[in-house]
Amino acid sequence: MSEPTRKAGFKAFDEEFFAASAIDWRHGLGQRKFSARELLDAVWERILQRNPAINALAAYDFEAAMRAAAVADARFDRGEARALEGLPITVKDSFETQGLTTSCGAMELADHRPRSDALAVARLRAAGAIVLAKSNVPRLTGDFQTYSELYGVSANPFDLSRSPGGSSGGAAASAASGFCAFELASDLGGSIRWPAHACGLFGLKTSWGQIPLFGHIPPLPAMRLKNPPDLAVAGPLARSSGDLDLVLSVAAGPLNAQGPAFLRKARKTRPEDLRLALWLEPGFAPVDAAVAYGVLMAAEALRKAGARVDVAARPAFSFREAFEIYAFLNFAIGFAGTPAEAREEIAACGKFFDADDPSYPAMQARAARLDAAVFSRMMERRTAIDKAFAAFFAEYDAILCPPAPCAAIRHDFTPDFFARRLETSAGALPYYDLLKWASLASLARLPAAVAPVGRDASGLPCGVQILCAFDEDRSAVAIAALLEKELGGFCAPPSP
Repeated sequence: MSEPTRKAGFKAFDEEFFAASAIDWRHGLGQRKFSARELLDAVWERILQRNPAINALAAYDFEAAMRAAAVADARFDRGEARALEGLPITVKDSFETQGLTTSCGAMELADHRPRSDALAVARLRAAGAIVLAKSNVPRLTGDFQTYSELYGVSANPFDLSRSPGGSSGGAAASAASGFCAFELASDLGGSIRWPAHACGLFGLKTSWGQIPLFGHIPPLPAMRLKNPPDLAVAGPLARSSGDLDLVLSVAAGPLNAQGPAFLRKARKTRPEDLRLALWLEPGFAPVDAAVAYGVLMAAEALRKAGARVDVAARPAFSFREAFEIYAFLNFAIGFAGTPAEAREEIAACGKFFDADDPSYPAMQARAARLDAAVFSRMMERRTAIDKAFAAFFAEYDAILCPPAPCAAIRHDFTPDFFARRLETSAGALPYYDLLKWASLASLARLPAAVAPVGRDASGLPCGVQILCAFDEDRSAVAIAALLEKELGGFCAPPSP
């Protein structure tokens, strides 16, 4: 795959431009302030200059992107431009892309060149988006940081000594660095929300099933599933709240949809009409003081704008119980494709733990021997949590809570995940605590948006997570938009 010769950048494409939204880029294209080819060249020049230090991207296809840009320019000339016409995007390397290597960070997939796009990718292309590159992921999306044998370590553009998060870390670093108009990513345990928080972006974990995951890895291509795995969703990472809605409107819809999806309108769009709950739980799910401050700042901004904010309201279930169910399912899903011998070895470790041991190694061991009876009881408990959320959202429009326990972490490649720690003002927390605040929306299949709210004392971004009722994705985006208006939204990382 050839790369273009380096050329001088376009004066029109300055730092402010690369921090602008996909909507702004699309407007510029539509006004013919620049052509799709000029935009592509400018983005590619930026990648050539900055990606070597950040390493956000994996496989490229500049030649195919040039051909697509020519098609886009012709469509603009004919007055036939589509919703995403001419926008160069990067796609998380867990989504299959026709003719472009899709390895999902796994050595055994280093030569995997799919014959067709994942369905969500196909929908973006059909709307005119230009797939320029794939963004780096940890092996088979299995980490909260982003590094692999194939493509190395991705760095956070706000601080190269830190991770952009994972598993959509390359995706977040790409979007924050202006390497794309937006990113298509995926989330099972916070893989959109944690990187959005760590890189100061807007992210949307969609309602389960809202955007098809067909063509996503995992599962491995040989294990292709018609229905999406439990908990997992697709969604966008972007530099504005409006971009989240733009991507959602194109990519959403059932597997066999023949036209635009029906998306429920935002329940409320005026702050004075909102009733919100603020959820911090320092006993069970402590967070760094800067993260807590960011959530409180978001709540206060919306309160000053007219929203009612309740600091005591909670759905009628135990966070600890919800997380236990989620952690079991998360570990169990992780065992898919694991050789029986390896799973039995982990299950055998259960004899070293008490039956109610809440530690992560103990929960993993119990999940490895999960049987039908235990699973059935767990689903009954999960249904009760779904009902509690439904009752809660009959009275409240959203929950504001942390996206993660801390801001972006320093690179940590300790082989034993259980030995890794998150350094916070609340003390050193287990690495898997990164799942806690992500678990609530994932377990109940709810939409959750992340909006940037500012930076901590060291300049690292912080965000707030916005949970809404099932199928109320646009409500979450609308509240993110209100916060964008009140707090300023995305701020670009410092220039290298």
